[in-house]
Amino acid sequence: MRAVEITGGSGPAEALTLVERPDPLAGPGQIRIRVRAAGVNRPDILQRLGRYPAPPGASDIPGLEVAGEVDQVGEGAGRWTIGDRVCALLAGGGYAEYAVVDARHALPVPDGLDLMQAAALPETVCTVFANVFEAGALKAGETLLIHGATSGIGVTAIQMARAAGARVIATSRGVDKAKAAHALGADLSLDARSDDLRTAIEAFGGVNVVLDMVGADYAALNLAVLKPLGRWVVIATLSGAKAEIDLARLMMKRIVLTGSTLRSRPADEKARLIAAVESTAWPWVAAGLVRPPVEATFSLEQASAAHLRLEAGDHIGKIVLTA
Repeated sequence: MRAVEITGGSGPAEALTLVERPDPLAGPGQIRIRVRAAGVNRPDILQRLGRYPAPPGASDIPGLEVAGEVDQVGEGAGRWTIGDRVCALLAGGGYAEYAVVDARHALPVPDGLDLMQAAALPETVCTVFANVFEAGALKAGETLLIHGATSGIGVTAIQMARAAGARVIATSRGVDKAKAAHALGADLSLDARSDDLRTAIEAFGGVNVVLDMVGADYAALNLAVLKPLGRWVVIATLSGAKAEIDLARLMMKRIVLTGSTLRSRPADEKARLIAAVESTAWPWVAAGLVRPPVEATFSLEQASAAHLRLEAGDHIGKIVLTA
């Protein structure tokens, strides 16, 4: 099969190389997917830079989510049969023509959803569900603040929160991105470059949950605008991982500060999460309420260009590789 390896260096042109590798085989409890599309995510860039290695036992090939057809079924792989259209959450191996995955980590592709769109869902939907709805405990009628709202995670979070009956405040960089976030369903969409974020958010009434992909630069803002009993969930630190926090104010407002990663979770925990997503969030996908926009598609040969597009930060939605 054709696959993309990380061969050395840090720039995408020198680090990402298209190679031929043996086709993987589905073992017990696994399925093999003929990959048609693979989502490109920021952890892929971190892996290329040497900052986010694959967990033990995972493929060294980058790629955390794919969509395609089941073409091999291992013993005890449950409900899947050859030809099923699926998308799946991977610990690695997505940038390839074939990927083997724990059968419990796959989801059926709903009718009416093409495989390009489906490949943009598993990692993002699972991340949002685990952090906004489980750790953040967002409920109908509450308000979610999303920083980095036009990223792949951000656009998915907007749609999932709205589907659950919550209000959404979005921050993003630039007028065009702010307009895009509003069009996707944000009740209040702010330009982080020009708007007075704190004043606007407080005028809206504050927030119950923060989904923070920015990190240090927004720590004081988050603490200021969270309501009592608010939940602050950190999933990325693009502006830095170290911040000064007023712990006394955190205590007085009884705020919960937490964070998580997804890739390194045990297989059984991922299976539990996938089952919860299928039960609660997948009906939103099937109903068309969650359809993160695909900003651009690239072939496997163009993986370096896909990384450059993601790193530039100008995209709105997801970037996808086709295999």
